Amino acid sequence: MSRQSISLTRPNDEWLKAQVESEEYSSKSEVINDLIRKAREMQEIRKKLIAAEASGFSNRTPEQIRADARAKLRNAADL
Repeated sequence: MSRQSISLTRPNDEWLKAQVESEEYSSKSEVINDLIRKAREMQEIRKKLIAAEASGFSNRTPEQIRADARAKLRNAADL
């Protein structure tokens, strides 16, 4: 695992300390790693939403979409 040196503002440092003191995390490093993981997950979700939006919109009704999904499930069960 690589080590990094970072500078924090006083409010951010106090917040990190509070997270550790509350025993939510065992160290500041654990808090930082969790924040980075969550940011990466959000970035991935955003990419997927952008791709979905770029793929266009459907003219199908919700009922048609559900019927297609049920048919796909039935076909998958037949395999």
